[in-house]
Parts: sequence; C-alpha cells; structure tokens
Amino acid sequence: MDGLSVHRPRNVDWKRAAGLLYGDWGTSKAYVIGLAFAAAAYSSLPIIISVSILTAMVGFNYILICRSFPDGGGVYSAARSQSRLLAVMGALLLVANFTVTAALSGWAAMRYFGVPQVYTAVATIFLIFLVGILNYFGPKHGGSLAVTLALPMVILVFLLIALSIPHLTLDHLQASRTGFKVHWLAFINVILALSGVEAIANLTGVMKLDPGASPDEPRVGKTARWAILPVALEVVLGTVFLGWAMLSVSPSLAESLHERTDDMIRFLGEHYGGLLLGHAAGRGFGVIIGLVVGLLLLSAVNTAISALIGLLYMMARDGEFPRSFIRLNSHGVPWLPMILAVAIPIGVVIASPNLESLADLYAIGVVGAITVNLGACFFNRNLPLKWYERALMGLTFVILFGVELTIAYVKHHALFFAMCVVGGGLSLRAYAQRRAGLQTLTVRKEVAEVLSPDAFKDFKINLNPGQSILVAARGVTPVLSFAIEEARLRQGMLYVLYVKELAVSLPGRIETSQRPRWQDDPQASRIMYRMVELGRQNGVSVIPLYLVSENPAASILDLAATLGVDILMLGAPHRRTLAAILKGNVVMSVARNLPDNIQLVIHG
Repeated sequence: MDGLSVHRPRNVDWKRAAGLLYGDWGTSKAYVIGLAFAAAAYSSLPIIISVSILTAMVGFNYILICRSFPDGGGVYSAARSQSRLLAVMGALLLVANFTVTAALSGWAAMRYFGVPQVYTAVATIFLIFLVGILNYFGPKHGGSLAVTLALPMVILVFLLIALSIPHLTLDHLQASRTGFKVHWLAFINVILALSGVEAIANLTGVMKLDPGASPDEPRVGKTARWAILPVALEVVLGTVFLGWAMLSVSPSLAESLHERTDDMIRFLGEHYGGLLLGHAAGRGFGVIIGLVVGLLLLSAVNTAISALIGLLYMMARDGEFPRSFIRLNSHGVPWLPMILAVAIPIGVVIASPNLESLADLYAIGVVGAITVNLGACFFNRNLPLKWYERALMGLTFVILFGVELTIAYVKHHALFFAMCVVGGGLSLRAYAQRRAGLQTLTVRKEVAEVLSPDAFKDFKINLNPGQSILVAARGVTPVLSFAIEEARLRQGMLYVLYVKELAVSLPGRIETSQRPRWQDDPQASRIMYRMVELGRQNGVSVIPLYLVSENPAASILDLAATLGVDILMLGAPHRRTLAAILKGNVVMSVARNLPDNIQLVIHG
C-alpha cells in the first residue's frame, strides 16, 4: 500500500461522458422551441439564436471549469473554494433544478408519448412515484439508457432537419414591434436551452485521465473538451434549425403549433414527414420521434431523482444537513433523501397547471446554479485561466446574473419556489449544526487561515515500513536514542553519521589507505560502538558513517540525498542550547537546502 489516498475509478471516456451529458442537455430542445413559439410566435427566431449563442458561451465556460476541477467541478465543489455558505446556496439551487427536472421531464415525456393534456399531470405523478419505487432498490443506471438513446435521438434530429431543409423559408417570420423589455422577457422564457450542462461538471471525478496525467496529478481537460464540444454543437445547431423549421410552418397552422408546444419536435416530424411521404407515414414518423424523445425524457426523470438523492446525502455527510439523512435502507439507499426526492417533484406537478409554469420554476434553479458556479470560478484567482477565458466567463456570469434577477422579479411563483427550497435547506443546515454542537464565529482572516482545514490539505501520513533514517550527532545526545526508537517503530534502517569538522581544506584526493576511520577517532568510536550495540538489542540495523569535512552542512546534505533517506535527524547536546543550535549555520544550511522529500527532525 503506497499511501492512504483513495481515488475514484476513472472509467468514463469522452464518448460515454458525452452520452450522459446529452441525456440531460440534449433533451432541452424537446421543449425549448415550443416555449419560444409560445413566447413570441413567428418573431421568435432572433430569440432562439440569441439563446443558442449564450448556450455556446456556457458550454465553453464549462470546458474551462472541467479543466480546472478534475475531481469534480459541480457548483457545490467549485463554490466551496470561495465560501462554504455559497456552496450550500449553489447546492440548494441545484436541488431546485433537479426537482423541477424530474417534474418537467416527466410532463414532457407524457406529452411525447401522446397522453392527453387532461391526464398529463396524473400520469406524470404516477411516473415519478414509480421511479421513486425503483430507486428504493438502488440506482437503476438511467445514464446507461441515456447513452443508448443518445445516438438514435441525434439521428432523428438530423433526419428531421434534412426533411425540413427543402421547406425552410423566411417568408413567415414577423418583425417584433415591441421594445427591449418584451424581447428580454421572451429571451428569459427560452433560457432552458442551458438545462443539463451542469451535469458534465459533476462527471470530471470519474472521467478518464488525459495522456500523461496521473491520479495524484489528474487532468481531464481533453476528455471534457471532446465530451462537451459535440453535444454543445448538436444542441446549438439543432435548436436553431428546428426553431427555423417550426417557423417555416405555414401560419395557417399556427393554432396547431400553439396546441403542440409541449411536444413540438413530434409535431414537426408529423408535418414534414407527411409532406414527403404522406400523412400516414408522417404520423408514423411522429410516433417514432415521440417514443425516442419520451424514453430519453424518462431517463432524465430517473437521473434527476437519483442525482437529487445523492446530493442530499452528500450534504448530510458533509454536516450541512441532519445526520438522519444518511441512514440507509437495506439496499443502501438513504431513506429521507429518497422520500424528499419523490415528494417534492410530485408537489411541484400538483401545483403547476402546464409546461410553461414548470419552465418558470426550472429556469430559476438552472440559471441560479450555473450563475453561482461561473461566479465562484470567475472570482477564484487561483484558477489557471487566461485573461480572455476569464473575461468571457465574467461576461457570461453578468448575463446570467441579470437573467436570474429578472426571473426573480417578474415570476413571483418561481421566486417563491426558490425561496422555499433555499430557506428550507438553510433551516435544515442550521438545525443540523445546532444538533452537532457547532457555532459560527467571526474571526480575522489570519486566524481563519491558520484554523482552516485547507491549511493541512497537503499533509500526508507515511506509515510504510522500511523507512531509512540518517542521524547526525557530534556527541552522546538524546537524539541517538530517539533515532533508535523511531527506526524500531518504522522497521527501518538507521544510518549514524559523525562529521569531524576541519578548519582547512585538504588538497587532492585522499587515498584509500589514508581515508580516516571512525574506529581511530575516540569520540566517534564511543558513539558508534554504543549505537551498534543498542541496535542489536532492539532489532535495528545500524550502519556507522564517518566523514571529515570543512563544510559539515554540505556533507550531510550530499550524503542524505545519496542514500535517499526518508528522515534526517539533527540533535543538540542539551535542551537549553536548542535555540542556539537552530540559529547555527549547519542547521540553517541543512534546513534551507534539504530536498522536500526528506523530513528534517531537530531533537533536543
């Protein structure tokens, strides 16, 4: 065993990471273009393009985040480097995100499966409850289903775009005569194209390492880049072209478009498939699209509930939530997080009359979590970002911060939902800390840096047997017995060094016959014979070393590096002289030039 560090298995390559990301991010277009039409009808193309550009910017920023946090760059981890409270706030916004993801994805899935509007809420509640029962027995690996369905979904999207290309037109587009405020609010309604991008940041801890990286110095920048770029490209281009295809439908069918905003992609499949192959074939193509998209949305429901359970459990394990949240059932699933992960989305579905209201609740959680993540990274000066990367991240943060404030200002029910989640979470956190006997104190920055656990993050415990020790002594001092004790405890070899200091340099090379021996030095021999005997009595292998040098510090450093010892010990004849010894040239020179991999112990 080389150490006590434990590394998560890194078995997710870029293709699987892209599939998992697409299962969450790629489904956004299933309801985004319909929401765009509901918001601005035939004048919505500039809004769709604007949101797609912002989506591309966010995707690029998450490449930077994944590169900077190879062990997990989700909002909880990224914000934790700035503030523990900020990390909890971000995590609670992510709780709101996952909660509405389950509700919204379930609702959209039912619509794509063809469930009538009047029964959609009941069917969604039943679906969430069923997924919760399945999660009682442990994770069902919904990500595998997402990966399996990712390729068919991409094929169907490009096939639908190909069917619509002969019919694409700008003739039906209408110029908006409203002001900036109305355009901005319509832009807010379509912001859900960002949903799901946070998923990739949480995968960096299990991604395969880049070539040349190691578990102790992980790098996943290339893996993350190859995972994000194709998905971002498909989401951006797919959203733009499908939005254009939607707006190329004749205004005579505008009423049908308004009725089918919940399953717009299926409607487009029926429409353009029918234009090419006939009405019956178009209906069949729409059924296929509805089946694939619906199953992908079902997978998103399961993934959201599983992620919500994991997030609540992680926060409880970190002491942010009550300890009762970490109690597991017989299948290893935490009880209370599982109940909340099912109950809260069901409550959201009951309180929401349609997809638009769910989208409002979704946006405040999605945008909030992404904003906190980007803001924490932008203000973190320790992240290795180039100036233009930090500038783009700052610009994206400002835009999303404005979006979040706008949602909170104009959508009161969304603000109420977010306040309930954040307020309830912070109340649970305060209760958990009170039960644990924790108290918040305000101290100066210097004191906080000393007491912070991060001050000890580089400390490593080496308990491996067989470590070698070099002790340098000028007389019979307590450091010799201490060295014997340490060598016995560590089951290692002990080198005992005596350096006889000369005030002059000896020119030329000393021949073997002239080399000084410790047996000929009365003071050295008295130390060596005693140490060899103590080593024999205590089962420690003692090797005497004797040097004559005009520079003891350089000789000690050279010998320690040559032997490759783990610990170097220096001693003082009497405890009261330790302070004086520490000021001496030998100890100071050794301490200043000793390699980092060799520990220095001064005993007095």
